[in-house]
Amino acid sequence: MNVLGIGDCPYDALNDNLKSSLTEYYKVDSMQDYEQMFKAVAFFSFKYGKIDWIESNNEFWLEQDARLRSDFNINTGIKSDKIANYKSKYQMKEFYRKAGVPVARIQQVTTIKSALEFAELTGYPIFAKPEIGVGATDTFKITSEDELRDFFKRKPDFPYVLEEFVTGDICSYDAIVDNEGNPLFESMTVWPPSVADIVKYQLDLMYYTASDLPAGLRRLGRAAVKAFEVQSRFVHLEFFRLSSDKPGLGKKGGFVGLEVNMRPAGGYTPDMMNWAHSTDVYQIWADMVTSNKRLLPDSNNHQYCVFASRRDIHDYVHTHEEIMERYGDKMLMCERMPDMMVPQMGNQMYTAYAADLKKTLEFIKFVHQQK
Repeated sequence: MNVLGIGDCPYDALNDNLKSSLTEYYKVDSMQDYEQMFKAVAFFSFKYGKIDWIESNNEFWLEQDARLRSDFNINTGIKSDKIANYKSKYQMKEFYRKAGVPVARIQQVTTIKSALEFAELTGYPIFAKPEIGVGATDTFKITSEDELRDFFKRKPDFPYVLEEFVTGDICSYDAIVDNEGNPLFESMTVWPPSVADIVKYQLDLMYYTASDLPAGLRRLGRAAVKAFEVQSRFVHLEFFRLSSDKPGLGKKGGFVGLEVNMRPAGGYTPDMMNWAHSTDVYQIWADMVTSNKRLLPDSNNHQYCVFASRRDIHDYVHTHEEIMERYGDKMLMCERMPDMMVPQMGNQMYTAYAADLKKTLEFIKFVHQQK
């Protein structure tokens, strides 16, 4: 099998492990220049024959991945005619409904009149966010008619949706599926309720990968994969776990569909899955690509893996040295975050094992407690 790379980094800047994994590397000046990307794939097609697989595993490039698959008739992934189903927050909800997953009410932003009618139907607060995009950028929690009118005056010039506000934990169904959408690997990660608030108020971030997957989330995650007709990829499907009963959506503890991402969870999360489940999701994904099977057996050794970070602007009860003294034998990663990640993820991160949820929460409290 030939593994071919396309990128905008000089070959000498690639690490040795990556170099040794590649049959050949094609450098482009800009990966956002589609003509250059097309020429790179065409070159590889001429030299090695028909390309069987194109994948970035990165949200930013999903549409370009789909376009390249369409132009080169590559049938092992999403093509341009289907990509909107996985990018549009409005269309995502339709597929969740098709899967039998409860979803919050949603409306595409058109006029202030229709927005006011939607708010009257759902009540405040409501949430405004770009129809296409991930993360907390350009999102707004709207708590009154005045704020809604103000949003219309200053909203960025791209499509938005308004969504019924739901309170609860954000839990992701993370899976690697085969060419029929059957799971080869499954996991759950619990996320902070509002990345937007973390950025806005400079809060500390925590999240964790659980040792097991609740039956309800497993059932809904698998149903959603089938409804979206997902094949041969890593998926990251987001759900609310209701913190209280919500009429029309479910009882406390029930799951409500939020968003879908047709790629792995970001940051260090794949590594956290590895540590939580004593496995190698990178190898499982590679085996899925090459053989459509899981060749790596379940370890039967599962625990929690927890991430907690701190900001230089805050004054904490426990010093770095005290954290390492107490949790050093459980610590998996301890490092400074890149500047570009600081707004969302803080300056200093700690990632550790924990035997159960109680010890997970104790670790978070110890790291985050402020004076």
